[in-house]
Amino acid sequence: MLLAVDPKIIQENVLAATQEDLGAADYTAQLIPSNQRAEATVIAREGAVICGIPWVEECLKQIAPNAQISWQVSEGGHVEANTILCTITGNAREILSVERCALNFLQTLSATATATRKYVDAIQGTNARIMDTRKTLPGLRIAQKYAVSVGGGLNQRLGLYDGILIKENHIAAAGSIPAVLAEAAKISAPLNLSVQIEVENLTELEDALNAGAKLILLDNFDIPTLKTAVALNAKRAILEASGGINLVNVREIALTGVDRISIGDVTKNIQAIDLSMRFANKS
Repeated sequence: MLLAVDPKIIQENVLAATQEDLGAADYTAQLIPSNQRAEATVIAREGAVICGIPWVEECLKQIAPNAQISWQVSEGGHVEANTILCTITGNAREILSVERCALNFLQTLSATATATRKYVDAIQGTNARIMDTRKTLPGLRIAQKYAVSVGGGLNQRLGLYDGILIKENHIAAAGSIPAVLAEAAKISAPLNLSVQIEVENLTELEDALNAGAKLILLDNFDIPTLKTAVALNAKRAILEASGGINLVNVREIALTGVDRISIGDVTKNIQAIDLSMRFANKS
């Protein structure tokens, strides 16, 4: 299921990006006659899952409102190298001014969607699901989490405000796993917040299960320990593997029987998809 994004968030993302890029004016675009029209094509130079169409369209709305865009691909569609993604027709100055911001959103969000899809494909046929984390680019958390959903992954909490994740420092400060879970229950119950606790070994897992934990993150467990954890759990809680996960080992991790696998790399260590825009005069 795709993450529903408030259009206001897209507007704010684009406004921040265009203000950062344009400043007072695009003086380079003024080299072009003010009435010059052009047709531009956006081309993918490598295979990718395309994501970010709403952000591109908002860029045009804000900077080139009279431009017309025709998409040859759909959001979430996979394309091969050298595929034309869209054509844009309109005022040449405006299209030049919007080019960088539009491509930045499209290549960044497509990168997250593409990376996510690779992990999703790698664990096909297992019961595990790929999850994102809060390790996102500043200012683009909702956009990147949306891209994860476009790639077929699931979203964790959006921020500190809509879920509780208990980590080792919380446990140490509270005194014990039962104590910190009891405090979390007091906070979460009236607000209907999810509560997840991170454990670092099987002893902590047993403590969490005995204290009634229903969502447990297994931090940096190796394969044999993950298998033991799944057996020990006996389906009492949802188990999530995290830490040290990559495309080489993700399927083996999924086959241990964990329910979820969270991966920060799909949002924080991405490489932008290679896209380019090419112009043709329409005078």
